Amino acid sequence: MKFLKSVKDEMKQVTWSSKKQLRKDTLVVLETSIIFGLMFFVMDTAIQSLFAWILK
Repeated sequence: MKFLKSVKDEMKQVTWSSKKQLRKDTLVVLETSIIFGLMFFVMDTAIQSLFAWILK
């Protein structure tokens, strides 16, 4: 029971983000994921093309 009481006490100290901040942070994560995904796609395609050209 001590554990549950301490969890409850800790949860009272948590500060939750506002909906506006949560939306902003989510968009940053999505944008970053898309940018890195595109970057890796371009790099992978370039490396594949380079190896295909070398092996011909």
